[in-house]
Amino acid sequence: MTTWIILGGTSTIARAFARKAADRGEGVILAGRDADDLAATAADCAARGAPLGESIRLDARDPLTFGPIAERAGRISDEIGIAVFVGSMPSQEEIDSDPALIDGVVADNYSGPARLLHELAPLLEDRGAGTVIGVGSVAGDRGRIGNYVYGSSKSGFHAYLSGLRNRLGRSGVHVVTVKPGTVDTAMTWGMEKLPFLAPPEKIVQDIFRAADKKKDVIYTPLIWWPVMTVIRAIPERVFKKMSI
Repeated sequence: MTTWIILGGTSTIARAFARKAADRGEGVILAGRDADDLAATAADCAARGAPLGESIRLDARDPLTFGPIAERAGRISDEIGIAVFVGSMPSQEEIDSDPALIDGVVADNYSGPARLLHELAPLLEDRGAGTVIGVGSVAGDRGRIGNYVYGSSKSGFHAYLSGLRNRLGRSGVHVVTVKPGTVDTAMTWGMEKLPFLAPPEKIVQDIFRAADKKKDVIYTPLIWWPVMTVIRAIPERVFKKMSI
């Protein structure tokens, strides 16, 4: 039996993940800033059959909220799963107009989740089992003019997850890096010309399959693997002249 601590529990994909976990008979603890939203999702999960449905406060920009989550994790008797959906994505134009926004983007997408995972890592090592799912983005594969601040924060998170996988894998804990493409969520609503737009349920299906099969890194939907392989292969002298 697994109990999932879902970080960023108010995101569209996180809610779909929580529902799927409940349908599988797994417990959920949703962490985020909107208490009412979290409580509603937790109640829905309990109604679906989750043996545990709770919520707890998390603000990736406030390390003081990390301690209670670590303390709650220590009282979980089941195997622990941690799924990271925390993130924010102001437009590149907004960031160019107000560079101070960079601090929040980095805290939400990289430094906050990484610090909390680091606080939880010793507990997972001591137990010798568990799963960490870190949701990054295909945007982290290469800095592109349209979203390079967001992409760089996800790139840093990818590198962190790679190192964490190397560390925790020696204790029997598996770390999965998930690189979604464009997903039909609040982050993308209103945007135009989004290729291969996928519903959250598709992303969640791929995430659980990857966790069950102990995959290390996945692209979801899979079409993004060849797409990003091509984008990464473009020489820099050519790439810097492109608008993608």
